[in-house]
Amino acid sequence: MRLEEYWGVGPKTRERLEAELGTERAVEAIESGEVRALVSSGLSRGRATRILRRANGGEGMAVLSTRDTRAVYKELLDTASDYAVTEDAADRIRVLTPLMEREEAEQRLDSVMDATESWKRLDGETREAVLSAFAEYAENDRIGDDEAAVRTVLALRDAGLSDGAFASAAEIDRDDLEAAASALADLDGGDVARGVDDELDSLRDALDGVKSLASDSLDAMEEIREEARAGAEFGEVVVDYVASETDAGFQRVREATPDDAVDATDFVNATLRELRADLRESAEERERSVARRLRGRIAENRDAIDAAGEEVSDLAFNLSLARFAAAFDLTRPSFRENGFAVRNARNVSIEAGDEAVQPVTYAVGDHELPDAAESGAESPDSASGDSALDDQTPPADPTPPSGDRVSVLTGANSGGKTTLLETLCQVALLAQMGLPVPAERAEVSISEDIVFHRRHASFNAGVLESTLRSIVPPLTEGSDTLMLVDEFEAITEPGSAADLLHGLVRLTVDRGALGVFVTHLADDLKPLPEKARKDGIFAEGLDENLELEVDYQPRFGTVGKSTPEFIVSRLLAGADERAERAGFETLARAVGEEAVQRTLDDWSPEASADD
Repeated sequence: MRLEEYWGVGPKTRERLEAELGTERAVEAIESGEVRALVSSGLSRGRATRILRRANGGEGMAVLSTRDTRAVYKELLDTASDYAVTEDAADRIRVLTPLMEREEAEQRLDSVMDATESWKRLDGETREAVLSAFAEYAENDRIGDDEAAVRTVLALRDAGLSDGAFASAAEIDRDDLEAAASALADLDGGDVARGVDDELDSLRDALDGVKSLASDSLDAMEEIREEARAGAEFGEVVVDYVASETDAGFQRVREATPDDAVDATDFVNATLRELRADLRESAEERERSVARRLRGRIAENRDAIDAAGEEVSDLAFNLSLARFAAAFDLTRPSFRENGFAVRNARNVSIEAGDEAVQPVTYAVGDHELPDAAESGAESPDSASGDSALDDQTPPADPTPPSGDRVSVLTGANSGGKTTLLETLCQVALLAQMGLPVPAERAEVSISEDIVFHRRHASFNAGVLESTLRSIVPPLTEGSDTLMLVDEFEAITEPGSAADLLHGLVRLTVDRGALGVFVTHLADDLKPLPEKARKDGIFAEGLDENLELEVDYQPRFGTVGKSTPEFIVSRLLAGADERAERAGFETLARAVGEEAVQRTLDDWSPEASADD
């Protein structure tokens, strides 16, 4: 295959890859997803990652239908890669793409969940031993990949790991691994290491001695002449001196002396040149002989070496994802047709920032989520709590209805509607990549397109056109689409926005897709088509710091309220000057003086003290 047939490989990139790797090796690296190989050739890590994503998961990349979907996807992979036990594992995580076949997603989930359970069973000391094994060997650039893999497996075996995710590595014959480790260490990068063969070491030492003597030949000549003046024969003095200084052996030095030297200096220099050439040839011949023997030992244990390499790569990848899953308490999703449901789902991005998260239950399409009592989940505390709106706020139903393909989500500003959409997008992407999800339970359909569109406050025709171009084609080109659209009215005037949004809801239902549409225009969307409903998020009052208290769990089948009386109450409570307070009192009468007063009564320090 020609390199330029791969996405993102143009003439300049092709030339660089061919120059550094060669065409065949470059193709192999792209097909096997080797980020490190492409980076070593001079490509940036980001560019190498993009090329490999397209090469190995091009169909899956098409699932990321919008810029916001792609942003969530990249953020998830960045977060997951932070838990990688090796840089190669981090690279493998970064090139993961959504899968289009349920069987493939299930297979990856099997491996990841097995690794997650194995990781959770380890105590702190054993976990440190695992991480140290990868850090000491798999991340050690001073030893070859084969030796690194073999020694990593041996280190894991020494830590007593032999079941679960470690079972396959533990099945590799230990004697073969130890023999392989020894041979690979002895043949260090293709060169026979010192200490392996005494004869080779002696030849190397003698050669080093000759080189050193040759570099100081003037001093050597002075000493040789001094001894020769005492009456000894010059040639024998040279042989004795060189042999004693280099450990090359008298016979070898004598055989290196010339028959036709023109003077004493030429005699010494010629002896050293011949001796160096002889020692180099002998050392190289001996090294070839020893290396052949070592390569034979390596070949005898090649099966164990290859098995170790494959197991270490897969184990590092799966353990990295296991650490990610354990850190965020991720669980295995189940797959179904025509449905998307989560119970007690959490937002990974918020949790990664160490912020408090209220789990949320939500669903569109068909599902089989158990009710709260059956699942062991609890209804939101706020459903039965005292608030200024208790007489007008419906209780929270902990189980979303099944069968509605589209929901229109309404409610208070800063009520978590956009966060809910992002959370659903995270669950959908993680599940379709064959990874566990941040929910107590999740049922997910495989999507051809995931359309996540955040609110973008740019009120002009160009933004409206580009938005429609990005979110409508996935609906018209396929049926397995998940629509997650936030405040469509922010990009056009409310009247037109309501009409367009109503059309999008109807199109989503007609195409058999699933969708959640966030809006403040719910009352203008009458009548909704069959299999579409309205849900609401409600604010409940003000806390002691005058911050809005919101129950982020939507009420199903109910339009949420923006609750401006809470905002006005907060402003009124914080107003110090008489004129300013009078202005907010006027607004209080406009939005409902009784509701504002009730909010202030609930918030008052005296009421808080009584509570």
